[in-house]
Amino acid sequence: MPRILLIDDDEQLGPPLAAYFARFELQLEHATRPSDGLARLRRGGFDAAILDVMLPEMDGFELCRTIRKDSDLPVIMLTARGEVMDRVVGLELGADDYLPKPFEPRELVARVQTVLRRRTAAPRPGAAARLAFEGGLEIDPATRTVLRGGQKLELTSTEFDLLHLLAREAGKVFSRDDILNHLRGHEAELYTRAVDIVVSRLRRKLEPLDCIKTLRNAGYSLALARSGGAPRG
Repeated sequence: MPRILLIDDDEQLGPPLAAYFARFELQLEHATRPSDGLARLRRGGFDAAILDVMLPEMDGFELCRTIRKDSDLPVIMLTARGEVMDRVVGLELGADDYLPKPFEPRELVARVQTVLRRRTAAPRPGAAARLAFEGGLEIDPATRTVLRGGQKLELTSTEFDLLHLLAREAGKVFSRDDILNHLRGHEAELYTRAVDIVVSRLRRKLEPLDCIKTLRNAGYSLALARSGGAPRG
């Protein structure tokens, strides 16, 4: 059963939410302080984390940044309703998804199931082949690893899925809506700014490779040739 850690200082939130998650075969544990949550995460065994933005000791943004220093664990941020900047900052720091408060428990479960499914799903037929590109970029869908010049890159699940999407059809232009529809496994508010944020993060991690190109009013493409051949378009 997947283990999920909720870090939220509302002591009344954990027990009923844990009971609800159990109906979907998800084990939810609750930490009310970031220091306790980080200690639990470092002991390992969790499959995803849910972080509230408003926390004692450190806010959810600093907590997400701390987690991202040494982990690609899927992270969902709980943000104040209507606070678009909270969502932007959370995504820039490496969160995989966001959900405004107050939320419906079923919606939170759906978000968790989506990030877990993206992390563990077997590649679709025809998408499992290892991809190698000029410049030393290698993508292995089976192990969800990416090498740049032989160096392993630490990518979040969302970053990996975006790179793999672009790499499978290198040279093809994907619109923001195309990318959102691929990355989100459930009906959700379209938030095209999220795509730009993830692309920006991915570009920084791929440096010095300059391979994700922006086509104004069209979208993004991977502009790298396959090793031994030209990019497919």
